[in-house]
Amino acid sequence: MSTALDRIDRAAARFMQRWSLGALRISMGIVFIWFGALKPFGLSPAEPLVLATVGWFPVMDGATWLVVLGWWEVVIGLAFLFPGTVRIGVAMLAVQMVGTLLPLVLLPEVTFQAGLVPFGLTMEGQYIIKNLFIISAGMVLGGAARQETPIKRARVARAAQRQAPGPARGFPLTSYACVASQASSIATGGASTPTLIPPF
Repeated sequence: MSTALDRIDRAAARFMQRWSLGALRISMGIVFIWFGALKPFGLSPAEPLVLATVGWFPVMDGATWLVVLGWWEVVIGLAFLFPGTVRIGVAMLAVQMVGTLLPLVLLPEVTFQAGLVPFGLTMEGQYIIKNLFIISAGMVLGGAARQETPIKRARVARAAQRQAPGPARGFPLTSYACVASQASSIATGGASTPTLIPPF
């Protein structure tokens, strides 16, 4: 690979490494808020499929479950928008995905073409199967919740510098150690040649 192409490739990789997780998290948030908000207002094209799936659920009727599911998805989306609540979003997503995949089992006549189970998906079936990508994306975000990204490392470094005493605030530790060594040498009557002392 030529030098110019290598520089472009490295720059693109650094850009994606820096911003990919944030972009994925915000994208998940937008999609879940958008899709979820449609359900309580009767605007979701998935409403018939959802009603057919949750019709046998206990406690509430199908229409109420549809509203609950919609707001549940909105909360998932809101949780993904903020780094500190990603774990909550992932946990809620895991619960929601169980219900999302149920029509493949409960309504094969809706999710598969006649005589083509389990490969011939209908439009509804494809709508459900695409959730495999969402599950994988949730796993990526959940796995990265404790991962040190470049942005996190920079934040931690800045916070440590603000909280550190004297020498760490804009004064190199090696220089501080050098001055301390020189002052000690002079006080004891030794040579005044500064000696670098490792900071750790």
